[in-house]
Amino acid sequence: MSDLPRKALSRTAKLASLPLGAAGRATVGLGKRIGGAPAEAVLAEFQRRTADQLFAVLGELKGGAMKFGQMLSLMESAMPEELAAPYRATLTKLQDSAPPMPGATVDTILSRELGKRWRDRFDEFDEVPAAAASIGQVHRGRLKDGREVAVKLQYPGAAEALRADLRQLGRFGRTIGSLIPGLDVKPLIAELQERIGEELDYDREAQAQQQYADAFRDHPEFVVPRVVKHSPSVIVSEWIEGRPLSSYISGGSQEERDAIGLKYVRFMFSGPKYAGLLHSDPHPGNFRVLADGRLGVVDFGLCARLPDGLPPAIGRLLRISLKGDGLAVRDGLKAEGFIKPRMDIDPEQLMAYLAPFAEPAREATFQFSRTWMRAQANRTGDFRSPNASLALRLNMPPSYLLIHRVWIGGMAVLSQLEAEAPFRSVLEELLPGFTDD
Repeated sequence: MSDLPRKALSRTAKLASLPLGAAGRATVGLGKRIGGAPAEAVLAEFQRRTADQLFAVLGELKGGAMKFGQMLSLMESAMPEELAAPYRATLTKLQDSAPPMPGATVDTILSRELGKRWRDRFDEFDEVPAAAASIGQVHRGRLKDGREVAVKLQYPGAAEALRADLRQLGRFGRTIGSLIPGLDVKPLIAELQERIGEELDYDREAQAQQQYADAFRDHPEFVVPRVVKHSPSVIVSEWIEGRPLSSYISGGSQEERDAIGLKYVRFMFSGPKYAGLLHSDPHPGNFRVLADGRLGVVDFGLCARLPDGLPPAIGRLLRISLKGDGLAVRDGLKAEGFIKPRMDIDPEQLMAYLAPFAEPAREATFQFSRTWMRAQANRTGDFRSPNASLALRLNMPPSYLLIHRVWIGGMAVLSQLEAEAPFRSVLEELLPGFTDD
């Protein structure tokens, strides 16, 4: 393929092909129904072809379009099963793969960032990328000193493409959302627009990755590759070999998925405590399971800086909610800025709304599932329900935005894994305020 498509008009036309293509397939499907084809067969074919087009367009464009596809893949567990099934495999592809950029472009970037004789630094450099995703791709190499490394390069024009895509996705949001019923795409697009600068700053990402690597050096459960060299658009770090977490979602045993789910949660809560950071991009493409069972973590482009760890108010309010004290929870949320000072919220309704967030901590073990995740999405997704109206009245303080994203995204991944584990014990060990009297 050619370089990352950079002209706004070209990218807009490709994004517009999603709803237009769907309309065309619907017309063909109507014709088949008139001709006597079974409704179920027509619907299945329509969804399969729409899924194929979704991957082709979002994957080829990369940038904001690809990032949007990755976020869709994360929330697949919240979709109704009859709608999710045709898209599951396609959306999973978007978690850690995309068409690569040409070799000449790779050479140009590395010559600029590492010097014209950059190849002299390597004994080997694989021209075929090991992974290609939304704003960059990764090549495997071996340095002169024998270290196996991952060389991550940012696509030329990534910033321009990200911004152009998100503008267009915002305009087409409602129509694109109709391709995957059951998901509201507007909040996903808004979230991406908030975080563009952080995702593009490879120097910032390298700093966060090294901070994690230092915190978890020789850790028995987690592996974070150390950074060897970095620049604004290239990160060279140690290579880790492992099986993608996404492959366990589709093909792991229950025992494997339970063990991975527990490590996944432990990593998320360990980061703020030991590294002062919260890994804030929880989709499965950023995790690898090593041969020795440890969880390898990559891609630190989006991290919340929490030098003092997670706010103790989270654990304290979670503990109070488990006791059923709605008044205390309401007062605590007001103190943290979730409820405006003069807003009157019914404590019982508030407790009903917050119940899913507390449910995994209520018992010694908890079973996540797609059925459970869909039920929670339905509770707040129906605009006629009291939960949906309450959600609109609550405020999200800026300091909690990424924490909230990780909490919801993490539950989505655990639901895809259908993991059962003693998650409460993780909170007791790692969540500040949870065990306070």
